[in-house]
Amino acid sequence: MPIQAPQWTEFLSCPICRHEFDRVQRQPISLACGHTLCKTCLSKLHRRQCPFDQSSVSIEAEDLPVNTALLQLISPSAIHHNGDHNEENHHDDQDQSMEEEVHRRCVEELALFLKISGGVPLLSRPMQRKLVTLITCQLAESEGRARAVRAARSLGERTVTELILQHQNPQQLSANLWAAVRARGCQFLGPAMQEEVLRLVLLALEDGSALSRKVLVMFVVQRLEPHFPQASKTSIGHVVQLLYRASCFKVSKREGDSSLMQLKDEFRTYDSLRREHDAQIVQIATEAGLRIAPDQWSSLLYGDSAHKSHMQSIIDKLQTPQSFGQSVQELVIALQRTGDPHNLSNLRPSLELLAALDPCPDATLPSWAECDGALEAARMTVRGLIDFVSSHGGGGRSNGRQSEQAAHGSHGIKYKTSLCRDLLRGGCPRGANCTFAHSEEELDRYRSR
Repeated sequence: MPIQAPQWTEFLSCPICRHEFDRVQRQPISLACGHTLCKTCLSKLHRRQCPFDQSSVSIEAEDLPVNTALLQLISPSAIHHNGDHNEENHHDDQDQSMEEEVHRRCVEELALFLKISGGVPLLSRPMQRKLVTLITCQLAESEGRARAVRAARSLGERTVTELILQHQNPQQLSANLWAAVRARGCQFLGPAMQEEVLRLVLLALEDGSALSRKVLVMFVVQRLEPHFPQASKTSIGHVVQLLYRASCFKVSKREGDSSLMQLKDEFRTYDSLRREHDAQIVQIATEAGLRIAPDQWSSLLYGDSAHKSHMQSIIDKLQTPQSFGQSVQELVIALQRTGDPHNLSNLRPSLELLAALDPCPDATLPSWAECDGALEAARMTVRGLIDFVSSHGGGGRSNGRQSEQAAHGSHGIKYKTSLCRDLLRGGCPRGANCTFAHSEEELDRYRSR
């Protein structure tokens, strides 16, 4: 399977003329909104506003500084001449403050993190995207500095998540997840069976019918038994409880009789019901202090890796301003368990500084000092993540095993160590993408690893 091109290479050309940026005629100029144009196309604009989102440009185009961070990613020659180029652009600007120069150099160093690799990029694609967002901020404008501070915070938050994932025991992850789900009176019955249960709940209630919990559970059990003999009123009741916790039902109480349950209008399609179901499980995991990657979620809930984007969107939606601070505390606990051999606890002050920043776009514009602190904290945390990944992932056997797990999207969650129950019932709809074994030979091969 070919390695995907680094995310940042998509941003090395002008989105208008499609020419690659250079240090002579097509220098990259970033706007406060985050879009970057070449100097030639920028000079041809009829109005002082971004051609993509129409946001206003408060500084004359010729006075906007070149994005030297992007420029140094293009070629070694661009990096070699970087100092001369900067002198040409800023020599006549006697008002340039020392803060701007410090910020520019910090962002340039952050940009170079994109080029660090150990045969494959050391930064994940989400980290690459967040880093590109930061280095395309225009620090000469107050709005651009505000965007840079929010981008620095986002980088720190993602860094904490990836470090927590690295410190979790993947063999215990699924067991801990389902234990947390059961502790709340709910249950997950496996990808195929859970999907069928949800479809049957929808079949019973999608027309607006109102049923008691007992009648709904019996309906599902009777329809399910021919294909899933292990279905029981208790297990199905626990799935219904999961939907109840997710507030999918309107409940009507009746005197002297059991309450009636009716699906809310917004959950009367499978996609909407399934999304709320998945979000509830992610919420339970978060409350239990578990951090699970989108591809791991896809494997756990669907038995394949095709629902990674779906799970990522759910994770993003559940994030709150307090989530970052909570994650920092969880990382500290994880480091205490391992003894912190890589001294990642040194990142704690930087992470706490970033977590304390206001992520709201309407927040008060940051001062130069606040911007400086945020950029330096982001530089420290990304540097720490890269150092950890490069040393922790080093070694041929370790790297080979991680690559194999990543290719299967399993990350070590007991991949193909038990037989696929769907196959035993006549056929598995996931085929080669299934995370369970489809033969005794395959079972023995993966168990031996």
